[in-house]
Amino acid sequence: MNGAQDLGGMMGFGPIAREPNEPVFHAEWEKRALAMTLAAGACGLWTIDMSRSARESLPPAEYLAKSYYEIWMRGLEKLLLASGMASEIEIALGRALSPPRQVKTVLKAGDVAVALARGAPYARPAPKPARFAAGDTVRTKVINPTTHTRLPRYARGKLGVIEAARGVHVFPDSSASGRGEDPQWLYTVRLAGKELWGEDADPTIAVSIDAFEPYLDPA
Repeated sequence: MNGAQDLGGMMGFGPIAREPNEPVFHAEWEKRALAMTLAAGACGLWTIDMSRSARESLPPAEYLAKSYYEIWMRGLEKLLLASGMASEIEIALGRALSPPRQVKTVLKAGDVAVALARGAPYARPAPKPARFAAGDTVRTKVINPTTHTRLPRYARGKLGVIEAARGVHVFPDSSASGRGEDPQWLYTVRLAGKELWGEDADPTIAVSIDAFEPYLDPA
């Protein structure tokens, strides 16, 4: 979706304020926010793409006013409500009012390190040959979906060159909407700075993005 998280190429937000020696967490509650998100996700009631979509679909004014882990917590609340794991009253009170829902997996504290090291591979067998190869010129599609997508706004409708095919992976646009994995080829596409930002752009600048095959047309 064209949400507040998609800031690439946008002006008016000022420079990024870098924090020297920035800590991983700025407050104790942020550690709990990460732990709760991981533990809830391990239950198997939603995918990582659904989790991203829940955060990115927050109203822009709310998204831009919150800190990183405040956004994570608000996204988690949406997922808990949608999956029936909690009610609005329970979230407001901060405690359960009914028996817990039965889930497929419970992530225990002692298993976290192993689970994180193992990860959740998203590579899948190729359902068909790749449509593009390194060196091919492509044009990214102009899309404005109301649901999740990984094609940034600034890179839509632009000419680029395929740098590499990265194999077949779960298609986030489908996974985030609960429509299954729909595996698709993934490519690295190089876009010239002038193609993205016009003739005033630095001619030495180029941006490489990872783009799924449904985002691309031959040029």
